[in-house]
Amino acid sequence: MYKTKGPDGRLNICGMNIARLRTAMVPKCSQRAFADKLQLLGINITKNAIQCIESGNRFVTDIELKAIAKALEVPVEELLKEE
Repeated sequence: MYKTKGPDGRLNICGMNIARLRTAMVPKCSQRAFADKLQLLGINITKNAIQCIESGNRFVTDIELKAIAKALEVPVEELLKEE
């Protein structure tokens, strides 16, 4: 499968926003705890996958993006903001 990278070399535009929002959660939420939270929403994802998403080394499907937004309690558009 051909993977399109952004001008910054990242495979997604949401990873940095996910990391920012996850680390701002109260109480604190580790990558492992966040993966567990997503698994409760029906998304089979690991802590390593969260790390890859946040570092821009993994694509994010629309199904995953919707669940991530729900877990972070933000609209999907918040995850897609580019700064």
